[in-house]
Amino acid sequence: MDELAAVAALNDPVRRELYRFVTSKGRPVGRNEAAEAAGVARTLAAFHLDKLVEAGLLEADFARLTEKKGPGSGRPAKVYRRAPGEHVVSVPPRDYRTLALVLAEVVDLLGGDEVAEKAAHRIGARLGAESAAGSLAELLAERGYEPYDDDGLLRLRNCPFHVLAQEQPLLVCSMNLSLCRGLLEGRGEPGAPRLDPRPGECCVVFPQENSKTNQS
Repeated sequence: MDELAAVAALNDPVRRELYRFVTSKGRPVGRNEAAEAAGVARTLAAFHLDKLVEAGLLEADFARLTEKKGPGSGRPAKVYRRAPGEHVVSVPPRDYRTLALVLAEVVDLLGGDEVAEKAAHRIGARLGAESAAGSLAELLAERGYEPYDDDGLLRLRNCPFHVLAQEQPLLVCSMNLSLCRGLLEGRGEPGAPRLDPRPGECCVVFPQENSKTNQS
């Protein structure tokens, strides 16, 4: 399925809510749980979830949703999670991704890591100052990080710079950290975000005191 068709799959409001719920959990989600969250019947939820799988937006698997084992534990249930790929649509077509990869390569070849980090910090401070978000968590959500509370830390489920980070991890992660520190400075908030990578998530974490609202 092409990029435009994949994004078009989210045009339906029920499908969009199911996708939002599944991706917000960071773990496999069963049909019953998704249906309850979206306020629809299980059969309708199953239909839309499978359409999201066909579109390449979700992945499906089978897993036991209870810890009970042996006779009477039931069959594994169908569960869903976010698909690892990403979808970008531009009409007419634009290729900013390739340009970003070229610029990252230039920074690396010129040894301009410190300059790049300073630039990222400056841009982050500007974005933080300009944002009308009521909390840091809301600002991070606006920037695509998908923040959530994790036992005293504000973690980021999504890396907005995933493609670049795969190509230039040291450069991009250090720039991302500087950008996040700039966001705090722009908001006039204390705190020291740091790198704490987890598979499939953004490498930056924030002390919980920087978030005025918990995300889960």
